Amino acid sequence: MSRVAVLYGGISAEREVSLASGVKVIAALREAGYEVVPIEVGPDLRAVIAALDPRPDAVFNALHGRFGEDGAIQGVLDWLNIPYTHSGVRASAIAMDKSAARAMFAAAGLPIARGAVIDIAALEQADPLPLPYVVKPVNEGSSVGVEIMRPGGNRRAEVAAGWRFGPTALVEEYIPGRELSVGVMEDRPLAVTEIVPATTFYDYEAKYADGGSRHVVPAELPPAIYARALEVALAAHRTLGCRGATRSDFRYDDETGRLVLLEINTQPGLTPTSLLPEQAAHLGMSYPRLCAWMVEHAACRA
Repeated sequence: MSRVAVLYGGISAEREVSLASGVKVIAALREAGYEVVPIEVGPDLRAVIAALDPRPDAVFNALHGRFGEDGAIQGVLDWLNIPYTHSGVRASAIAMDKSAARAMFAAAGLPIARGAVIDIAALEQADPLPLPYVVKPVNEGSSVGVEIMRPGGNRRAEVAAGWRFGPTALVEEYIPGRELSVGVMEDRPLAVTEIVPATTFYDYEAKYADGGSRHVVPAELPPAIYARALEVALAAHRTLGCRGATRSDFRYDDETGRLVLLEINTQPGLTPTSLLPEQAAHLGMSYPRLCAWMVEHAACRA
């Protein structure tokens, strides 16, 4: 494959992250020797389809969030019979729907937090779980919209009234401890990274702002926990039928030794502060080589 179209931007809340990823991917693929066609995606799907003519050898999907990693653009590319990077329609849609992904993880025996999907209106009336607990959108990524409800706080009604992510929300018990992440490339878990946020919570700013967090790779963990995190990340990748690269996020409680899978990301960030490129580099794979590997593993249903 020599001619690669890079889709970046999009129309989700994660547009800026996708733009940052796309710029880096375009430069990396050109360095790797590909002819690159940048396609900044906006609200007009017809314009995107027109930009894919003449048909490229592959599409590098650098979109994030709704319509980019939820199976929507994957279905379009399947229809057009253009191989694309990352997971297909089914795995992408399930991973983006946190409730559906939790159900599959639970059925596979993977460790998840106690929680449920609730009507957001119910949050205004009462606490759905014992404090502390986490409230998050069912279909967003990059910690968009995530709120932590703590004892002594009085923000529950305010959060419910200002909710802009649909009529429901996912609530989960709050797991104290450390934030971990594991990248997977096809059938290989890469490494465990500990994310140490500059604030008390690994939110959107901590993920993408300069100095927002510090990454420790490999994470300093008991060997059994480190191995277990690698094992669960690979199992999550396989359970949802993912392909290419994914990233699974965890919480680990040192006091109890409890490791909990939070979610899997089928479109891991590829910005300068992103976790997957750091883990690949830790194992000796350069950023251009990582992007080329993704193109080499591009596929479509047709």
